Amino acid sequence: MPLDLQDALQRTIEHREIFHDEMLALMRKIMSGEASPVMIAALTVGLRVKKETIGEIAAAAQVMREFATQVDVPDRDKLVDIVGTGGDASHTFNISTASMFVAAAAGARVAKHGGRSVSSRSGSADVLEALGANIMLKPAQVAACIAETGIGFMFAPNHHNAMKHAAPVRKELGVRTIFNILGPLTNPAGAAIQL
Repeated sequence: MPLDLQDALQRTIEHREIFHDEMLALMRKIMSGEASPVMIAALTVGLRVKKETIGEIAAAAQVMREFATQVDVPDRDKLVDIVGTGGDASHTFNISTASMFVAAAAGARVAKHGGRSVSSRSGSADVLEALGANIMLKPAQVAACIAETGIGFMFAPNHHNAMKHAAPVRKELGVRTIFNILGPLTNPAGAAIQL
């Protein structure tokens, strides 16, 4: 029998694991808009407090990839994603975005995936926009950028449209949640290498 949202919340309160198949179903409810903002907040904070398990994270990432708009890039096994998890408590600069330029200058093909700041000073999208970059590219445009320049940026909301149900909750909470971990695991171009 599937685990309902309240039972899942109770498990997190009791510091008990939500099993893989159960987490798949819960994330599908979140991504499809079936979970209320209150339940999304409660579950994400509950998971964080009890500490997310590898199984919970893997299941959540699988669902995010299912719902994602993919970018078709050849030779994904040689494609690099340089991504941070956000939530920089030190309020330093966005290191992953700066690293993207260094890696590309050294010859790497970079498919960077990121968004605006949620729980840190600046997100990748904030930095790139400040530099004058167009972050609102369609998947084919991102693939063309990678082919022509060695760098492509995938603005997370353009590729993870289903996150619209959780994004306002994340922003209002302003703390690290499982979604900080999921960003690096759900690159829409399927980059095989991560830094």
